[in-house]
Parts: sequence; structure tokens; C-alpha cells
Amino acid sequence: MLPDESKAIIQELKDPLFKENEIRLFIKREDLIHPEISGNKWRKLKYNLKEARAQNLSTLLTFGGAFSNHIAAVAAAGKLFDFKTIGIIRGEERAAKNPTLTKAGENGMELYFISREVYRMKSNSDFISQLTKKYGSFYLLPEGGGNDLAIKGSREIVAQIDQPFDVICCPVGTGGTITGIIASVDKSINVYGFPALKGNFLKKDIEILLSPIPGHKLPEWRLFNDYHFGGYAKITNELEGFMEDFKRINSILLDPVYTGKMMFGIYDLIKKDHFPKGTKIIAIHTGGLQGIEGFDYMKKPRQELKNPNVV
Repeated sequence: MLPDESKAIIQELKDPLFKENEIRLFIKREDLIHPEISGNKWRKLKYNLKEARAQNLSTLLTFGGAFSNHIAAVAAAGKLFDFKTIGIIRGEERAAKNPTLTKAGENGMELYFISREVYRMKSNSDFISQLTKKYGSFYLLPEGGGNDLAIKGSREIVAQIDQPFDVICCPVGTGGTITGIIASVDKSINVYGFPALKGNFLKKDIEILLSPIPGHKLPEWRLFNDYHFGGYAKITNELEGFMEDFKRINSILLDPVYTGKMMFGIYDLIKKDHFPKGTKIIAIHTGGLQGIEGFDYMKKPRQELKNPNVV
């Protein structure tokens, strides 16, 4: 089954909170594009896959952590579009038994594990040359998939919204998706990002990605750094409870790394009267639902995780 962007419908969410505050909140279901290559991962890969074909390259090589949505999506895209895939994985090989990397392997990805220290060299030209000697010619996808072609694909998220809105919200990992959104919306729109990582470094990263775009054409945008719940891949009982309630009320599954934190943040801002009455908000569901299985895996007792039969 090929990715189908027409499935990325826009649904209005219902909650007494919205009526009380005179807010309308919608969610764009990018998660429905494809079961494995969904949301912003498809948007980022779409034009990169075309470029790899144009360069007559049959191998995709990329980087990621042991539970990476990007690694999972590249592996699935390789199987679907007939590319060989290589994943350079940060960490120890025992992580290969987790659900993300197990599925990536089933989809044909060759996994190469390196230490965290070596992983920091992922952008080093000498290190890339070593990988070329090891694997031959390949099309290089950066960690998280963020590059100019990824931003081009991310811009289409906005292009396919066929109704007026005041605010657009997006989870933030490496910054590529929100960059495409900022570059695409009208100057009158506010763009809100909800980082999954601790720290303020993402603002500078996004500014660098936006630098080729004339500043006077850009809308107001900001990052809300208070909803990371302890950092990347961290979760609390409060966030889990929110996600369970959200699914029960709206029949929409959120992932605990990105979309769950974004939606929690939006609801919290509404409660705090951040938005003027009459505001229409669109939140982008960026997929990443495969990460749920990874969280369930990490919750297993330590002794069970040491069992080599656990996959």
C-alpha cells in the first residue's frame, strides 16, 4: 500500500473546555497517510526518495537512536520502494531486540551499531567516507531526515489545509517539520512548536534552517519548552492519563514522545487563557505511533529485558 496524503483529514475535537473558552481545536491526521511511513516522516522522505532515484542510488543510509521513528520509516520506505537501507544506530547492539529495530530488520534494514562517542561524528566528512568504503555509494539521509527536501515536503502539510485558521501547532524533534510549516503559512498565522527535548537549542537550529527565507515573509513563531515531561522519551503518569482520556473521548491515538506532549500543551494553554476567544487552532498529528510499542517494551522488568528471547 502506497502512502495516501488524501487520508490526512482534518477533524474537529470536542471538549467542554473549548466551549467554555470559545476556542475551536482541530487535528490534521497526518498519522493516517500510511501505517508505517506516516506523518512528517513521509513528508520528509517523499522528495528525498525521488532525488535518490534521480541520482541512480539504490541504497539509503541514515542515523538514529534505538527507538527512532525515522529509522522505522526509512526501513519501511526502503521495502516499499525497493531501496536497500542501512541504519547507523546510536548505542549497543542489544538494543536490536526492541520492537523498533526488530521491525526495521524485518523490513530489510541492515543495522550498524556505534558508540555514542562515535555517533557524534555523524556529520564528519571523514566518518562519512569510512561508511562509503564499508557500504559503497549511498544516498545520505541525516538524523531525523531533516534537509532542504524534507522541508519542501513538510510545506505540503500546510498547502493541503483547505480552511482558515489562526494558530497551527506542531511537535518538534529536530526542527525540520516546523521549519516547513513556518515557511508556508500566511504572515498573520501564529506557529507554535512543542519540543520533545529539554533545552533551548532548537530555536537556534530552526533559525538556521529558516535563514535562506526572507524574514519579512515569516509569521510569528515560538517554542513552548515547558511540555517535554523530563526530556526526549520521558513520560509521566499525568501525561499517560491525558493520552488515555484523549483516546477515549476522540478515538485518536497519540504517541508519548511527540504528539501526546503537544496536545497536553495545547490543552494546558487553553486552560490558562493563552488564546483569545474565537481562536481557531489546527494541531498536526505527525504520526510516530510505532513509538508506543517502544515505551511498552521499556516498561518491562529489567530481568525480562535481559532475556535474549525478548524481541
